Amino acid sequence: MTESQIFSHIASAHNFLSKQVKTVAEFIDDGATIPFLARYRQEATGGLDEVQLRTVRDAIEFHRTLEDRKKTILKAIEEQDKLTDELREKITGCKDLKTLEDLYLPYKKKRKTRGDMAKEKGLEPLAQMIWDQNITEGDPLKQAEKYISEEHELPDAETALKTSLDIVAEWVNESVDVRDKLRTIIRKQGIIKSEKNPVVEGRTNFEDYYDYQNRVQYLKPHQILAINRGERENVLFINLELNDSRTLDSIDDVVITDDLSIFTPFLQDAVEDAYKRLLMPSLERELRNELTEQADEHAIQTFATNLKNLLLQPPLKNQVVMGVDPAFRTGCKLAVIDELGKYQEGTTIYPTPPQNKVEQGAKVVNQLIDKYGVTLIAIGNGTASRETEQFIADVIQNRKESNKDENLNYLIISEAGASVYSASTVAREEFPELDAPQRGNISIARRAQDPLAELVKIDPKSIGVGLYQHDVNQTELAKKLDDVVESCVNEVGVNLNTASAPLLTHISGLSRNVAKKIVDFREQKGKFLNREQIKQISGVGDFRFQQAAGFMRIPDGEHPLDNTAIHPESYEATEKLCNLFGIDIEKLSSEQKKIESAFANINKEDIAGKVGVGVPTLELIIENLQKPGRDPRESLPKPLLRQDVMKMEDLSTGMKLEGTVRNVVDFGAFVDIGVKQDGLLHISNMSKGRERVSDPHDVVAVGDIINVEITNIDLERGRIGLALG
Repeated sequence: MTESQIFSHIASAHNFLSKQVKTVAEFIDDGATIPFLARYRQEATGGLDEVQLRTVRDAIEFHRTLEDRKKTILKAIEEQDKLTDELREKITGCKDLKTLEDLYLPYKKKRKTRGDMAKEKGLEPLAQMIWDQNITEGDPLKQAEKYISEEHELPDAETALKTSLDIVAEWVNESVDVRDKLRTIIRKQGIIKSEKNPVVEGRTNFEDYYDYQNRVQYLKPHQILAINRGERENVLFINLELNDSRTLDSIDDVVITDDLSIFTPFLQDAVEDAYKRLLMPSLERELRNELTEQADEHAIQTFATNLKNLLLQPPLKNQVVMGVDPAFRTGCKLAVIDELGKYQEGTTIYPTPPQNKVEQGAKVVNQLIDKYGVTLIAIGNGTASRETEQFIADVIQNRKESNKDENLNYLIISEAGASVYSASTVAREEFPELDAPQRGNISIARRAQDPLAELVKIDPKSIGVGLYQHDVNQTELAKKLDDVVESCVNEVGVNLNTASAPLLTHISGLSRNVAKKIVDFREQKGKFLNREQIKQISGVGDFRFQQAAGFMRIPDGEHPLDNTAIHPESYEATEKLCNLFGIDIEKLSSEQKKIESAFANINKEDIAGKVGVGVPTLELIIENLQKPGRDPRESLPKPLLRQDVMKMEDLSTGMKLEGTVRNVVDFGAFVDIGVKQDGLLHISNMSKGRERVSDPHDVVAVGDIINVEITNIDLERGRIGLALG
């Protein structure tokens, strides 16, 4: 397909206009980013949002890859001098890789096969005779007699006929129609069976699959991933089963065109041989790969959804935070950071077993709280977390006796990725004088203040809000998660005067090198006073500035619009708009009532024409004039803060609690209810007052604060069952 045909095909498949697809392709080819197009080029793209833009981007990438593969295949077949006009037409018109590879299969270079050896013995004409099914009278062995050859080890007609079937079997295997038919049968009737490897002893995580079977079409993504892992760890044996007799009849219906042919029984033998020796092993591998790809795609999307919700958790501003990294033998690391995340002081205490130095630990914690005015204690959720939580809760309760007005709380923070960060180059550059555990502890504290700013320093795969994230396609996972991080960072925007280099790296148009230069510039020359200053940095030309400027914020800068999502290219239009309505652009925060009433009932098309922009840009300008410096995370519910702790023994069936959603997976959600073990809110218990829930993400998201009711407690196994309260 030509580029124009590709654009038309994508537009038709996704209900876009060809012009939209062409425009997006041109922008992306020129280096424009998805966040920039979604926010600042809506007029050009026809209002496509980030999801739609990424759909277009991925579709263009796929079709360009497909076209490149077609060229490679056409060239390879042409070099064999086997490219007919009909085959060329089929290949050039192909719209999916699977069919394309099926068409190429007969011409693909492969190891010498039984069919190749039969051809070397001169049996291809006999195989063609069997395949054509034109002879309806006579003795098949008579037809095979002429191929008897001592030189080729064909001592009799029966051997010649049987050997020629190796060629026919490969033709059956290479038939596009046969492969499509068998794929359909496998999809509808295939059964995946798993059983325990007899040599495995003891308990494993795969006991649900020791004697398991399910139709291919009903397998759920998490089941596929579990089966795959069990097989990879040699705990499970996996097989695909079909009704062989019925399946062979179906393939015969495709291959056998004349039942009266004298070669029909032999053709049936070739079909059976092809089915068992070639087709099933090949298509079973293909099916398993397909199922894995689909499960990967689902798992990656689940991970991406959870990651987005985690990254967009609201920051806890104006909090002096004490981070606590729990441990037993090595002690609990403490780190205090101020309201801006700057490290103040740190030490180690030993309130947990085996030392149990509770009094000494409490004394140190109290001294640090008093010295720095700590308002929040962030406790990592790793080893010894709940023991440390009990210790901190006791400290808070004891302080209440003499500090009745003190508002001191604690929060359990996921440690996922903290150790990865602590050993990273970024962490070493930030805190060269500290050891790795203390660097990780600072990360825990900062996550409470601003999850997004801190978590972008960590490989998203290490953040721990997915299922089987280390089993799925790592390239696709990385691409998807990078998209999520890019989307979140640019949705929120960054403070140009406080953002770290890792955070700036994700801003539209900025590279890792340029991000570092921005931080260096800031440290050497002081705070940025306006957005235009970044043009002074080597590597920031007009195009890079255009892509990045709208996502950067400068609170208290020289230009009031520099603290909004209004792009500098729209400043002139914004000033015209403000002049039209008598709004003082220098006093946006104090003119909010006037701004709200001024834009309440305007004719947007008319006003957009007067200020020289499109309606989407006008809407963006008005939104930011109404809420200058707005952080989109502020409207979300704040994390659940605690002052006291419960044990599992304190729980009882029917008890109603408030909890925080930590992870959402296919079968439900894990909820922190303030005890050692997260409870499972199973998907079957999410349907309170509504129809049966098919996707937990429709009901809850990572970070949600929800009311739950305890349905069952298993103290021995440490399991808590929940229902929506």
